[in-house]
Amino acid sequence: MSHSMHDTMNDAASSPHDELLDNANQLVEISLTVNGRAVSGHCEPRKLLVDFLREDLALTGTHAGCEHGLCGACTIHIDGQAARSCTTLAVQVDGSRITTIEGLADKDNRLHPLQQAFHEHHALQCGFCTPGMLMTALDFLDSVPDPDEAQIRDAMSAVICRCTGYQGIVAAVTAVAQQMSNDRRNTR
Repeated sequence: MSHSMHDTMNDAASSPHDELLDNANQLVEISLTVNGRAVSGHCEPRKLLVDFLREDLALTGTHAGCEHGLCGACTIHIDGQAARSCTTLAVQVDGSRITTIEGLADKDNRLHPLQQAFHEHHALQCGFCTPGMLMTALDFLDSVPDPDEAQIRDAMSAVICRCTGYQGIVAAVTAVAQQMSNDRRNTR
């Protein structure tokens, strides 16, 4: 019995490789808390978190820059830790707490102290890196409460800014660090 070319094509169509591709296109339900609000959605297993936030949740403050985790524009917080959303799959954060730039302002829409300091110290120009800068600075100040300028410069170098030269950014983070230090002393 001869094996026709059509049969060979049908056999190839049902190969294990094709089965993996079919599974990759199936939607998966994920549930998470984003900026204090419980959300759920469906996405392909290969969808990046940055795309899920921007496309599915309409949270466009998180920017996709290099899409390789190098520039830092996509930095968010996952369970309280800074992370690159362009190298994280949305399915990986199922059940997690996510904070994006939209979640920094308080419930009355007052700016977070870091946002206010960036405004006061002219720490942004084009604004593309600003969400990543703010989320990185917040994580840094949570882990290093009394940083010196060298530590601030090192931490903020994790996010690429092509406009400001970092002077205003360092000044803003320094001001907030000093305020936090003063607040801690006053509550003792």
